[in-house]
Amino acid sequence: MDFIWIVVILTVAVAFAFDVINGFHDAANSIATIVSTRVLRPRYAVLWAAFFNFAALFIFAPRVADTIAKIVDVKADDSGYVWVVLAGLIGAIVWDLLTWWWGLPTSSSHALIGGVAGAGVAHAGFNVLNWDKILLTIGFIPLAPLMGMAVALLLLIAVAWTFRKWRPASVDSLFRKGQFLSAALYSLGHGGNDAQKTMGIIVALLVAAGSMAPDTQLSLSNPETLWIMLGANGAMALGTAFGGWRIVRTMGMKITELKPYGGFCAETAGAFTLFVATHLGVPVSTTHTITGAIVGVGAARGASAVKWGLARRIVWSWILTIPAAALVAAGTYMLTTIFHAR
Repeated sequence: MDFIWIVVILTVAVAFAFDVINGFHDAANSIATIVSTRVLRPRYAVLWAAFFNFAALFIFAPRVADTIAKIVDVKADDSGYVWVVLAGLIGAIVWDLLTWWWGLPTSSSHALIGGVAGAGVAHAGFNVLNWDKILLTIGFIPLAPLMGMAVALLLLIAVAWTFRKWRPASVDSLFRKGQFLSAALYSLGHGGNDAQKTMGIIVALLVAAGSMAPDTQLSLSNPETLWIMLGANGAMALGTAFGGWRIVRTMGMKITELKPYGGFCAETAGAFTLFVATHLGVPVSTTHTITGAIVGVGAARGASAVKWGLARRIVWSWILTIPAAALVAAGTYMLTTIFHAR
């Protein structure tokens, strides 16, 4: 077996490991509201989210995967791009683990994009970047949370008006049940958007290795790509099932106090935003989206209901994610040149 194929196999393993870490890191996005409103205990909530993370495989077309595969213009006759993908994944994983340890809900998606872009630049300069794809993603950094916030605010106003004559206990009971649906929808959106990013990375890797045509389309009916799709969603579901409690506390409890109807509105707004983005093929941050929705619910009760100091800290971590992951990945790529020529 050629050495480059050993690297390819290693990189596929790292990609699936990234998906597990992504599910672990982003489990809070799917379950924060349903846990913080005490509708489900964390151990049951992560299993609920994990199931729908995997089910997303059968619902969404792989448009996000196509976008991710083309962040860097991979040349099939240059095996150096195999090392670009490996270094990009390592950069994203390092940043994800650091922010998980710090309890910051940063974006695994943007870490991956920053990592691959940084490694690509280290390999072949800025001309290798597909700026249309990158700028589209960057544009949704503010748009995704703003959309989540606006939809959540409108939903909360509509719910408050519709149920204004109901007894509080009856409203609470109804939306405790409703949160099972809204959490499921959000987990579908999470699995649909995030798992496809790993699919796109593996496609780019196999194109770089010369074993897949650049125009290959991901499909469950294609044996050549079926294992990629099953592996990506399965790895994410596994990671979600073992998700981290640190970020759940930040997302669901420290930003604003939530009641079941607020949790329902936040999750539904987040799901709507993710469904739209995935349909359009835009890789967005599930973390940005649900945070914006939670802020929208809190802001409906007045600005004082949101702990803006923590929100600002989270925003700074978002801004730093792409450049930080890019720098780590670029440094990693330079270390890999010990094993190959640039």
